[in-house]
Amino acid sequence: MIALINWLETRTGVKALMHEAFNERVPGGARWRYVWGSTLVFTFVLQMITGFMLWSAYSPSTRTAWESVYHIQHEMFLGNIIRGLHHYAAQGMVVLMAIHLIQVIIDGAYKAPREVNFWLGIVLMMIVLGLSLTGYLLPWDQKGYYATQVTTNIMSATPVVGREVQVLAQGGSDYGHLTLTRFFAMHAGILPTLLVGFLVLHIYVFRRHGLTVHDPKRAPDTTFWPDQVLKDSVACLAVLAVVLLLAMFRAPELSAPADPAVKFDAARPEWYFLFLFRFLKFHAVESLGVTFGAIIVPGIIMGIIAAMPITAKVLGNLGHTLNRAFTWALALGVVVLTLMAFYEDANNVEHQAALTEAHRDGQRAIELSIGPDKIPVEGAVTLLREDPFTHGPRLFAQHCSSCHRFNGHDGRGSLVTEAGKTDEAPSVIAAPTAADLGGFGNRQWMTAIVMDYSNHFAWMKNSTWFRDAQAKHAAGGTVDYINPDSSEMADWTSGNLDDLKSAENADNVRALVEFLAAETGHAGTTYDAALVEKGRDLAIKGSWAGALNGTSCASCHDTIGQDFPTQPDDSTASSYPTLAKYASLAWLKDFIRHPDAARHYGAKNQMVVYSSQKLSDENLDLLVRWLTHNYTPSTVPDYANQLDVLNAALAPSSSVAVEAAPKK
Repeated sequence: MIALINWLETRTGVKALMHEAFNERVPGGARWRYVWGSTLVFTFVLQMITGFMLWSAYSPSTRTAWESVYHIQHEMFLGNIIRGLHHYAAQGMVVLMAIHLIQVIIDGAYKAPREVNFWLGIVLMMIVLGLSLTGYLLPWDQKGYYATQVTTNIMSATPVVGREVQVLAQGGSDYGHLTLTRFFAMHAGILPTLLVGFLVLHIYVFRRHGLTVHDPKRAPDTTFWPDQVLKDSVACLAVLAVVLLLAMFRAPELSAPADPAVKFDAARPEWYFLFLFRFLKFHAVESLGVTFGAIIVPGIIMGIIAAMPITAKVLGNLGHTLNRAFTWALALGVVVLTLMAFYEDANNVEHQAALTEAHRDGQRAIELSIGPDKIPVEGAVTLLREDPFTHGPRLFAQHCSSCHRFNGHDGRGSLVTEAGKTDEAPSVIAAPTAADLGGFGNRQWMTAIVMDYSNHFAWMKNSTWFRDAQAKHAAGGTVDYINPDSSEMADWTSGNLDDLKSAENADNVRALVEFLAAETGHAGTTYDAALVEKGRDLAIKGSWAGALNGTSCASCHDTIGQDFPTQPDDSTASSYPTLAKYASLAWLKDFIRHPDAARHYGAKNQMVVYSSQKLSDENLDLLVRWLTHNYTPSTVPDYANQLDVLNAALAPSSSVAVEAAPKK
């Protein structure tokens, strides 16, 4: 080792260099408050190392960026740890940078002759923030895509050159592939190079003037080695331990692949930019415009910080006192605004619903990517675009939730609301006007039809058409409408309820329900073949016990037990809705397209007719496959059942409420 060091010394002068570095004087002795600069350099080095590792597996294009990040996080050996280290080290670098800046200002390390070093530090801070902004987009997921789009739109608010700056950053007038490649070039090439260059200058100027200490007489002077090196090393180890633990136990989220066709309401900047996000939401700031809130105010603040050395030189101790007061006020403002943003988001029902949907979509995208079909050549976004589990809820919310609910919500986990009775009144929970489709076609659904028909369809009575029909009927008029309390099915259920609930018919009811549920053909459910056959006999022949014997579904619904025809013909339709494969995929598609056909409700129909112009064949297929569970099975948790919440909200009013039924 001595021979090697001597060899290096004769050729590089390494001993003299190390001696100069390690024997730097530390006035007042080693202290923990001096570790922040070293931890910043260490964190940047960690970023460089993990960045190169990520770079080796990353592919910057709109069809491969998300896919390569998915590969890193879920398939590459220790890829999730590497990405986690890079992710949390970036956040740690911002925190350490803020602490270092405060410490420099409090200790007066910005004063003459250290002004240049302070300004170099400000440049480094801007580069670090630039790295954070550009890195946010690189996974090309919904979260980064929409948050960065907001950032580039803010660029357009720059006075005079705003539009040109935005076009330069985006790589054109549109936000897409060239935006990603330019952000990647900035993040992995230009900004790190600038940071290394300015960091070398920063350290050089720092070494020229040495440490600035607040109280140099607190202890005898010492040298950088060994005491301060030990403290710096322990601090760097602590930083590494924190980011490693976070990477191991809280992996950074990869949300769904970026899709401009899907609105992403949960987009937020990283938490350390939330203060600016919240500042822009103040009414006074909004009224003055984005240019004022996002360009002018931050520009003034940075100008005040950059002018601190001049302020201290001109005003002396008063200037230094003002600088410290401004720094603490700014830090307090950032903390308060950040906490306000977190609090408001946590109590914003719509935002929380959007977060739930975003998390659900992200987990589903990963689940489908891991699946046997893997990621297609067209990219992972295709997996979600063609997935009923993902798009079915959105289509339901768009087309069905004005009348129906899905387990009490709009299909996307949110309660449906309507405006209050006055302009000043808050929104209220809207009453459903049609059946809840959360368990459509499953055993519970069929049991409710057989045993509790009136209650199962009771929400119809909240509708305007029902009240108008009742009023017309009460006035002596003739009106043909669906009435859950007064129809052949309602009369059959209520009139035979005691027999249906009798012990001797318990197995018969179970068999009939099994048959009706099996007829739907819903995926993911197995049925008892013997029960199905027994139920078929009950439905067609009416082989019940006691007074119900001879009562069959086929006496009214002569299509029960038949296959749903590929080309339905109304010429032989009875006056009762067809039950041929009731609630199956084919039946439901036909019902949505032709609810007013004689084979369904005919003249009694109140449902909107969805033509292909109103609901495309592709979207109809996605919606129906979701409702009938004909999609790749998922372990992703679905939206929470909100029937109890809905009923509780409707209870004080005169609106009709129904009991919550368990989902399939």
